[in-house]
Amino acid sequence: MNIAIVVSEFNNKVTSRMHKVALEKAKGLKMNVKYECKVPGVFDMPLVIDTLLQKKEIDAVVTLGAIIKGQTKHDEVIADVVTTRISKLSIKYQKPVSLGISGPGMSERQAFARIRPVSERAVEAILKVAEELKRIK
Repeated sequence: MNIAIVVSEFNNKVTSRMHKVALEKAKGLKMNVKYECKVPGVFDMPLVIDTLLQKKEIDAVVTLGAIIKGQTKHDEVIADVVTTRISKLSIKYQKPVSLGISGPGMSERQAFARIRPVSERAVEAILKVAEELKRIK
C-alpha cells in the first residue's frame, strides 16, 4: 500500500513526534510512504491532500495534527472546517484519508498524551478502510 503523510507544523513539539510514530507504524504494517508533506497548520492540509489523492500511485493519506485550545473558540472552528473538507476529499477520490488530528478543546498536556494513540490509529484506519473498500467493490 502506497501512502502519503501530511503533517501540520503548528504545535510542532507534538506533531513532529506524531510523525515519527506514524512512520514507525506504517513500516510495521509494511506500507510504503511515498510522500511526507509538511504544512503550516491543519487548516492548510486540504489542498495538499487533494493534490496527493490525484496521484494514481497514492492509495491513502494519513493526516497528523494537534489543535490545542487557546483563548477563543478558534480551535473548534478550525477542527470543524478541516474535518469536513478532509472527509469530502476522501469521498471525492474514493480513497481513505485518516483523521490523525487531535483536538479541539484539549490542552498541550492532553495533546502530548495523545501522540501515540492518535498517530497509530490514523495509520491503522487507512489500512482497515482500504481492506473494507476492496471487500465491498
